[in-house]
Formats: sequence, C-alpha cells, structure tokens
Amino acid sequence: MAKIGFDNDRYIALQSQNIRDRIDMFGGKLYMEFGGKLFDDFHASRVLPGFRPDSKVKMLLELKDEAEIVIVINADAIEKNKRRGDLGITYDLDTGLFVGSVVITCFTGQPLAIAFENRLKALGIKTYRHYPIKDYPSDIPLIVSDDGFGKNDYIETSRHLVVITAPGPGSGKMAVCLSQLYQDHKRGIKAGYAKFETFPIWNIPLKHPVNVAYEAATADLSDVNMIDPFHLEAYGQTTVNYNRDVEIFPVLNAIMQRILGESPYKSPTDMGVNMAGCAISDDRNVCDAAKQEIIRRYYSAACNVRQGLGEKSEVTKIELLMNQLGISIKDRPVVAAALDKAELTGNPAAAIELPNGKIVTGKTSSLLGASSAMLLNVLKELAGLPDEVLLLSPSVIEPIQNMKTSVLGNHNPRMHIDEILIALAIC
Repeated sequence: MAKIGFDNDRYIALQSQNIRDRIDMFGGKLYMEFGGKLFDDFHASRVLPGFRPDSKVKMLLELKDEAEIVIVINADAIEKNKRRGDLGITYDLDTGLFVGSVVITCFTGQPLAIAFENRLKALGIKTYRHYPIKDYPSDIPLIVSDDGFGKNDYIETSRHLVVITAPGPGSGKMAVCLSQLYQDHKRGIKAGYAKFETFPIWNIPLKHPVNVAYEAATADLSDVNMIDPFHLEAYGQTTVNYNRDVEIFPVLNAIMQRILGESPYKSPTDMGVNMAGCAISDDRNVCDAAKQEIIRRYYSAACNVRQGLGEKSEVTKIELLMNQLGISIKDRPVVAAALDKAELTGNPAAAIELPNGKIVTGKTSSLLGASSAMLLNVLKELAGLPDEVLLLSPSVIEPIQNMKTSVLGNHNPRMHIDEILIALAIC
C-alpha cells in the first residue's frame, strides 16, 4: 500500500473554516489571491501523499454558496500567444463553482486581447479591463488614486468570497485584488485581502524536504524560501515564506494602509490562509515523498536541458538542494532499475514503482517503446498474469504501425503509450 502522510479530509475542513474566519475578520467580503493550480495539483499530491489533486476544488465547494471565481489574464500574454487552452471559462460547468467574470490586465488595446474579449462576451461571460499604472508598484500615491486603481473597470461581484485566480504567473492577481479593495472602499463596502498559496508551508521548518521540493519545482523562477523577517520581528515566531512575497510586503502593506487607514497584517505570513501544514499526519512519509520529488525534478530539468528547453542553472540549483538534504540520484530506485535494463538490452528502458514497492520495467522492441512495454507489464502484474501472456497480439499492433509509417509518414513505427491505450480499448 502507498504510504500516506497527509489527512486530506482534515485539510479541507481546516482550510474552508480558516477562509470563513478571514471573511468574518473583514466584515463580510474577502478577495483571495489564489496561487498555484486550482485544478490537478499533482505537485502537492506527490510531496504530500494523501493530498488529492482536486483538493482545492473540493475545499472551494465547501464554500460554493459563498464563493465566486474571477479569472485574470494578462493582455500581453494573449498577444504573445501564451493563452492556455484550459483558461477556465467553463469552470462553473465542470465543477459547480460560479465563475463571475474574466479580467484582462495590462490592457492597452492589444488586437488579440480585444478579439479574446469579444469571444468571451459571445459566450455570455462578463469581461473587465484593468490598465497599466506608471511606476507600479513603487508610486503608491498614484496607484491608490482615481488615476491609478480608480481608472480600472470595477468588477461587479455578488458573493462574500471572491477567488482571484489565473492560468499562469505574471497575470496581476494581486493588483486586481487591491484595485477592488480600493474601489469597494470608495463605495463604502467593507472588504479585505488574503492570499492562498500552498507552498512553501509556513509552519514547518525552512529546510523541511517539502519546502525544499517547492524550491526545486520553481528552479526556473529562482524562487527562494526564507524565514519571514516581518513575522519574526512582530511575533518572535519563526515562519517560512518566499522571497517575492517578503520583498513586496512593505509595498503591499503601504497600499493597504492608504486604502483602509491601517493594515490588518504585520507580515506576509499573516496574509496567508494556508492550513496544509496542520494536516500532515506522518512527517516521515511526507519527507520521503518530497525527497523523491526533488530527484524527479532533477531528471525533468536535465531532460529539458538536453532538449534545449531549459537552462543548466536549473539543474545546478536542484543539485545544490539535493546536497542540502543529503540525497542523490541513486536514492530513486526506479532509476537504477531502468539503467540496468537498458544496459542488459542495449536499448532505452523504463521502470515504474508500484504502490506495494515492486518495480516493473519495460524494454524497447521492434513493436513497442520502452514506456509502452512497461505499461503492458504493469497491467499484467496488477492482473496477476504470467509474463509470457500477450495482452496485445502482433496482428493488432502491425496494422497500427503500418498506418503510422505508410499513411501518417511517421519514421518511428514503435507504439507509444497513447496508441497502446487505444489498441487495448479496441481489443
């Protein structure tokens, strides 16, 4: 059985209650900047075994009668064709959560942004424009004025909890929250701001493997975990945050003071509502899982460099993180198994570790790629079938290969995993 280290039900209960408490703290309305992935948080599920990838959605569903979602996308990202296919304009159809609107930030009349806006309007989705502010975020008197936040479209919302999320980084989520805070305050509406960010986890040690794994996951962004100096000074308590939040806190705090008269927060940690650290049920299992994730990130970064998609500095950073924890690539059992199989066969090989600890390998053949062979071997292992049994007859594979090479012009006739799954479905 897989080793569980995280109580998912406890997490959902604690997290939803903590958000309710924060809504009450501000008198009934909260703009919550939502960092990371709203759906399919597989990083969290890998480093916190027991955390389910849809936990964030489940948590929000606990608040669905009080919550609405506002999706933020940067106009420049649209213009550069970085718009993702899973933007989330149908979140309400897929999950039962109410998507109130989409905000296009840094809007300066970009043609593709206008086309995107028209497409959303045709789908019946409310859209709003937010504009660049000169010298943001340093010129606070300008920012907190009618010529700053005041020139943005006011987002009409109807729920107590407004979740501000985005399909990627650099969207301007925080600015949207603060802009709404400013405009609500001018309208006499009591509202507040908080931040939801799963990692780093504030109430576990700085060099805990889970927090180190976050640094490995963001090696391309050069994020660095650090002790929150503001929290330490205010409360004498050591907590963990990351460099960007610590660096921006004095500015954010000054903006909130200018809007509200005084800031309710004394540190970046105060702003957060994350309760993940309170739901760790077995620290040893969590540490082991996080160390495995760091090694996996190392190989992922190394592959990206090999393919020209990443920087060598990312690999070097993860190597340093591994050294800090005293782990190496040899600590991931599937690596040795795959390399041994490759050396034995003279071709690429793959390996996977099952929940019971058994490692299953796959070799490259004239019919199958290594990962495809591994998948079939796993199915046989789970079904208790002998190794010599063929799940797919060559008479099924060969016509698919012929179509790949003769019709589709593919130079590699071997079956990939997606093709194997289709062939299994046919059989």
